[in-house]
Amino acid sequence: MTSTGVALVTGGNRGIGLAIAQRLREEGWSVVVGSRSGEAPDGLAAVTLDVSDPASIESAYAEIEEKNGPVALLVANAGITRDTLLMRMSDDDIDAVLQTNLGGSIRLARRAMKGMIRAKGGHIIFVGSVVWALGSGGQVNYAAAKAGLVGAARSLAREVGSRGISVNVVAPGFVETDMTAELDEGQRAAILSGIPLGRYAQPVEIADVVGFLARSTYITGAVIPVDGGLGMGH
Repeated sequence: MTSTGVALVTGGNRGIGLAIAQRLREEGWSVVVGSRSGEAPDGLAAVTLDVSDPASIESAYAEIEEKNGPVALLVANAGITRDTLLMRMSDDDIDAVLQTNLGGSIRLARRAMKGMIRAKGGHIIFVGSVVWALGSGGQVNYAAAKAGLVGAARSLAREVGSRGISVNVVAPGFVETDMTAELDEGQRAAILSGIPLGRYAQPVEIADVVGFLARSTYITGAVIPVDGGLGMGH
């Protein structure tokens, strides 16, 4: 597939998601940002979408299809964290993270299948994390969800490859965002000591890889690390 058609980027109103939405627009996609507020900056089209709510997913797709046409590229980026040690983690902390980060992405992909199968092609890209394989203390729920995305992507890749649909995972490491800006100098130094390239990623560097996968025609079931070498060997 060429870089044309409708692209849905969830959580595309800030940070990594916004960088992805901007890059895809530059590359010729008709981008729609899905966010809980139903708003997006930089003149991007937006739709109200809560990925933890199946009814919201259905409503968002129906609106996009009516206004823009079928989704040819899904970037499932929206996610949340509820970090704490497992012994202190509440049932809500577990359920919310799994429902949003894993269940939401699977449901988004399921709904995308309708248009992609009809079109005999499409791209699905899950935004995962280096912790899917590396692990991260205090993030049992989050790491489990991100690891689940890999299994989901590879299983779906086998289901729909014959229909011309690719399914891949981009796995960022630490990225310069509002979230990481809140870390103190000691925390930043500890993290950077484990990154061979010695710095955090910029959001645009994640967007570059998503754009590459959106142009690719023979990559599916892959996990592409964008982590400065933090997770190599895992």
